[in-house]
Amino acid sequence: MNTEEAPALTDRFGDVGSRSFGDMLGAVTQDLSLLVRQEMELAKAEVKVEAAKAGRASAMFAGAGVAGHMTLLFASIALWWGLSSLMHGGWAALIVAVLWAAAAAVLYARARTQLRRLKGLPRTADTVEKIPDALKPNRGAAR
Repeated sequence: MNTEEAPALTDRFGDVGSRSFGDMLGAVTQDLSLLVRQEMELAKAEVKVEAAKAGRASAMFAGAGVAGHMTLLFASIALWWGLSSLMHGGWAALIVAVLWAAAAAVLYARARTQLRRLKGLPRTADTVEKIPDALKPNRGAAR
C-alpha cells in the first residue's frame, strides 16, 4: 500500500484502532450493500438500452416480413397471370397453389425434424439432478 492510499482509508473508517469490529463490519456491510444496489441499477439501465435496441430491430424484422409477404403475393399473382396466357386461369391458379403447398410441406417437414433434434437443457437438468445429492451429508467422510 502506498502512502497516498492510507489517508483515504483513515478518512473512510476513522482511526481503525478506536473502532470496534462490529462497527467496521457494519461499514463493510453498508459498502457492499451500496455496491450491489449500484450494480443492479447499472444492470437495469443496460437492459433498458439493449431492450430498446432489440425492439427497434424486431420492428425492422416485422417490416421486412410484411415486405417479403407482399413480394411473394405479387410474384404469385404474376406467375398465375403468366400461366393464364398459356392455359385456362383456373388451372394456372391450381398450379401456383400446388407449388405453394409443396413449399409448405417441405418447410414443415424440416421444422419438425429440427424440433425432434432438440435436446432441451441437458447440462442444466444434470446439475439440477445433482442438487439433492449435494445437500445430503457425506456418510463415508464421517468414518
